Amino acid sequence: MAYPRSMELKTGTTTVGITTKDSVVLASDSRATMGYFIANKTAKKIFKIDDHIGATIAGSVADAQTIMDILKAETKLYKLKNGKAMKIKSVARLLSNILFNARVYPYMLQTIVGGIDDTGPHVYSLDPLGSVMPETYVSTGSGSPVAYGVLESEYREDLTIDEAVEIAVKAVHSALERDAATGNTIHAVIITKEEGYQEVPQEKIEKIRQK
Repeated sequence: MAYPRSMELKTGTTTVGITTKDSVVLASDSRATMGYFIANKTAKKIFKIDDHIGATIAGSVADAQTIMDILKAETKLYKLKNGKAMKIKSVARLLSNILFNARVYPYMLQTIVGGIDDTGPHVYSLDPLGSVMPETYVSTGSGSPVAYGVLESEYREDLTIDEAVEIAVKAVHSALERDAATGNTIHAVIITKEEGYQEVPQEKIEKIRQK
C-alpha cells in the first residue's frame, strides 16, 4: 500500500510472526533508530497483551506504547466484564478501529497481533490506517524484505514449535545482517494454549544465531 509522502513509514526494525498447528511465534530485533542515529539498543518491540495474546511494533515508539497500553487495558476490561478472554480476531478488530478512527492524523505504526484461542492460533498484520490481514507468517519494518526471503523459503504448515522459533530467529538475524536499522539483540516469544505467553531464553536464541 502506498501512503502520501507525509505518511510514509520510516520504521527501523524487523518483526516476525509465524503460526504453527498449535502455537504462535513472534520475534523482533531490539534497535531503535532516529534516522541514522541508533537511539536505543535494548528497545522492547514485543508486548504481552493478555495471557495468550502478544503484539509486535514497528514505527513510532510513542504511538506504539500508547496503542499497546490501550490494548492491554481493553482486554483486561473485557475479561472482567465477560469472564473470558477476548478472541484474537476481536483484539485485531479493536486495534483496527482505533487506527481507522485516527486516520486523519494516523498513528505511525505497523503491528502484528498474534495469539491462540479456542479457534486455534492466529496472526494478523495491521497497517497505520487499520487494514487487517490474517496471515500464516508475516514480517514488518525496514528489514522485512530480507526476513521474507527466509520465511518464504522455509515456512511449512507442519512446523514444530522449535522449528518455528528457529525460522523466526533466522529471519530477524538475516535482516540484522543486511538492514542497518535492524540490530543488536533478538527477542522471541512462544504462545501456546497450554503454557500461554512465554519468552524464549536468550541462550536458545544465541545458539540458533551461531549455527
